[in-house]
Amino acid sequence: MAAPQREWFEKDYYKVLGVSQDASEDQLRRAYRKLAKQHHPDAHPGSEERFKEISAAYDVLSDPARRKEYDEVRRLGPMAAGSPFGAGRASPGGSRTFTFSGDDLGGLFGDLLGRFRGGGGPQRTAGARRGEDIEAELHLSFLDAVHGVTTTVNVVSEAPCNTCSGTGAAPGTSPTVCPQCGGRGVLDDNQGFFSFSRPCPGCGGRGMVVETPCPTCRGTGMERRPRQVKVRIPPGVDNDQRIRLKGKGGAAPNGGQPGDLYVTVRVAPHPLFTRRGRDLLVTVPVTFAEAALGAEIKVPTLDDPVTLKIPPGTRSGRTFRVRNRGVPSSSGAGIGDLLVTVEVAVPTNLSAAEREAIEALASASTQSPRTHLGV
Repeated sequence: MAAPQREWFEKDYYKVLGVSQDASEDQLRRAYRKLAKQHHPDAHPGSEERFKEISAAYDVLSDPARRKEYDEVRRLGPMAAGSPFGAGRASPGGSRTFTFSGDDLGGLFGDLLGRFRGGGGPQRTAGARRGEDIEAELHLSFLDAVHGVTTTVNVVSEAPCNTCSGTGAAPGTSPTVCPQCGGRGVLDDNQGFFSFSRPCPGCGGRGMVVETPCPTCRGTGMERRPRQVKVRIPPGVDNDQRIRLKGKGGAAPNGGQPGDLYVTVRVAPHPLFTRRGRDLLVTVPVTFAEAALGAEIKVPTLDDPVTLKIPPGTRSGRTFRVRNRGVPSSSGAGIGDLLVTVEVAVPTNLSAAEREAIEALASASTQSPRTHLGV
């Protein structure tokens, strides 16, 4: 069984988001945004694990199909010592604790969910697997990453076969209903108190049988081919950040859910600015006179320049903060600041007048900057 589903069994996602089990989509969204803002790593370093937990809970509960499946898994729980969960042992107080493996859970949940989804209305066959998750890289300029951009990425993934339109049957033929399961894709297996379903061996759980396979996809109904996916990058995305695009991954045969696309962003460096979280950093040279006497200097930003007041006696390496001139948060948690570090520029080629002025300053100086060293 996949790790996310084991986590479903152990974690109460409603409690993680602080909502009731009958919370509406709007209530879930508001709760998620509030918690994501409170625990976003950009604003609160050290809260990465809590932020991941909140994001995982919202990913499941915001998807109606996954939320329904999660609710079913949570409602079933360990049901009896004789169930396929495995052996049970007595614990203090007379209750029983059950031990089970991932394989046991995979088979049990697959069968139970297949049965509990049964009854009236349409349902997927047992072979309706989920499409593959795919990875892609997107290279952005520094400014596109800061301001956000809508672009495309090139991927290669599973898609319905062009020759057979996804049926898996050769042109001019069609799949037929499996005679063994009657098109259900599953066979019932009664085991005493429980009744389970298992994939039909005749059709592999598809519910249909392809007698003359398509020559292109060999009966699978799928083929790998390149395609372009439109991607909206939010403002403030950082280098190496991973963005999930739900349902934009590989297609799935037999009406299964498509997989997800995970885009890793690579941000090119800027010639002037560097970045630390939501803050921009820039180094600005000043003259000795500006540092000693104080001055108002122009400082570049990502938009228009701003004026920064340098107080008299400013030492080289001092950093000044310009509010709200940094990078917007990709989660909407606000805008960072611009951190300006001044660096006193020492001239290398002095004119005669400059040399004379500096020599005059040196002769007029009465204190050594090294007195505290005792030398």
